[in-house]
Amino acid sequence: MTHTRRSFLAHAAAAGGVITVLPFAARAAGHMSDSFADGAVTIHPVHHASFVMQMPAGTIYVDPVGDPAAFADLPAADLIVISHEHGDHYNADTLTALKGTAPLIANPAVFDMLPEGLKDGAMAMANGDSYTWGGVTIDAIPAHNTTEERMNFHPTGRDNGYVLSIDGFRTYISGDTEPTPEMLALTDIDLCFLCMNLPFTMTAEQAAEAVATFKPTYVYPYHYRGRDDGTQDPAHFAELVGAASEVKFAPWYKDGELG
Repeated sequence: MTHTRRSFLAHAAAAGGVITVLPFAARAAGHMSDSFADGAVTIHPVHHASFVMQMPAGTIYVDPVGDPAAFADLPAADLIVISHEHGDHYNADTLTALKGTAPLIANPAVFDMLPEGLKDGAMAMANGDSYTWGGVTIDAIPAHNTTEERMNFHPTGRDNGYVLSIDGFRTYISGDTEPTPEMLALTDIDLCFLCMNLPFTMTAEQAAEAVATFKPTYVYPYHYRGRDDGTQDPAHFAELVGAASEVKFAPWYKDGELG
């Protein structure tokens, strides 16, 4: 049965499907997953920009990089989604170890650099493209810098963010970006992963302003590194967001790790 966004979230609330959000320090000490909609959508943070998303259609790996052993206790990938070519989002060796027969979606620049062994079942999605996989609608959202001195990191038109929609539940994955017109125009986003680290993406202030504009129900700050000036502090981000969205913390980094 198809659910609207409102009924999908109402079912989750009634069933207790969204777990209690713990303080950042407590969550960082463990390895926790968050479930939404009575377990219909489960998020497994892995590291930095890598996470695994389980949903009725299957298990989706997002920007898997690093030691494949970090994914060993998780279900195998049914689909892999890559946002762009930087080493903290794309690694051919990690993909070779994890891909199996799973299809792979990437922005055109990554697709073009895939080794032949990884191109089986792979496809390119450019900004603005849409694709349906197992009942999940995947929309490629432009991801790029907007501040002049940062434009060389993520130029316009190259990289993707993604919106994944299933049964009215919509998840936005920012990839590496600053607030773009397409991001700010998003509607009905239930779950959001929002980057914030300088000089490559955006500050906590920029990220919080974006949240106040497109108002996701839940937002994970991810892809950040520790700094003393508050520009990448997830707790500071949560303070800035206030009541605009429910901020969900995850143990993206080990104690003392900067990224």
